[in-house]
Amino acid sequence: MKEAMLYEKLPEQRVKCNLCNHRCLIGEGKKGICAVRENRGGTLHTLVYRRLISRNVDPVEKKPMFHFAPGSRSFSIATVGCNFRCDFCQNYEISQLPREEDQITGQDVAPEEIVAMARKTGCKTIAYTYTEPTIYFEYAYDIARRAGKEGLKNIFVTNGYMTEEALRTFHPHLHGANVDLKAFRDEFYRERCGARLEGVLHSLRVMKELGVWVEITTLIIPGLNDSEEELRDLAGFIVSLGKEVPWHISRFHPMYKMLDRSPTSVKILDRARKIGMDAGLRYVYTGNVPGDPGEDTFCHHCGQLLVDRLGFQILKYQIQEKKCSKCGTEMDGVDL
Repeated sequence: MKEAMLYEKLPEQRVKCNLCNHRCLIGEGKKGICAVRENRGGTLHTLVYRRLISRNVDPVEKKPMFHFAPGSRSFSIATVGCNFRCDFCQNYEISQLPREEDQITGQDVAPEEIVAMARKTGCKTIAYTYTEPTIYFEYAYDIARRAGKEGLKNIFVTNGYMTEEALRTFHPHLHGANVDLKAFRDEFYRERCGARLEGVLHSLRVMKELGVWVEITTLIIPGLNDSEEELRDLAGFIVSLGKEVPWHISRFHPMYKMLDRSPTSVKILDRARKIGMDAGLRYVYTGNVPGDPGEDTFCHHCGQLLVDRLGFQILKYQIQEKKCSKCGTEMDGVDL
């Protein structure tokens, strides 16, 4: 156990957690919505510090990050827990473990060991992923500070529900983020995730202000967030952040508690991609459909195929010094 960061002590041994936008008021002996932060005697503790549940060496494209050190590997880690309760969660076995089974499990691995493993495996980045990195903030923070000193960059794969205070605290050590913008209706967030849309939108605005490289993912679920009106609104918001922000549109497969929906048709994905391109976005990608042309990167000026992908594998790469190999237009991203 470790004392948590970003909380306030209140009368009667209560505390207010300021880590995510739930801003939980937690009584003595109780836990927050994430179920991994507990008030003990008026002091808030994180229960997942040095409790590693998952570690893998992944292609950075799997995050998905297509414009951040493409073709490199990312040392990917997680603890248990999440501050959302999405009924379509793809990693529910570990994200919902503390809430549903009251279990905190994981291997004791020190921050410096994580950094050493990342360097030994030749990774350029450490990705805080699989579950929600916000809820293991203290662990991620200590790892990220050490990683930066060793020449590694840090990536969040996140639901984007952290507070502005959390973002500004972590910011000097956060270089990139893929944010799940799960829908563009507050009703969806309230009913399906137990959260509110505006908190995510605000985080995205703050990340852009801080200079974090942002990519956005939306899992398209038939009948829930795939209307043309909603997709146009969502694409318009991304444009307001910047036309250079990549939008990953992923195919839904039945999972967890949402087994009554069919997988997303490729036709719906193609329509969503066209909506994004028509809105003015430079890079719109389809996900979970290996071999689809929507996986590839094209020059936003001349249309030249620059990165040919198959799933997470790069087959051909034609960006030279961040520029299109045909017309010389500068491409957007980090370490291209």
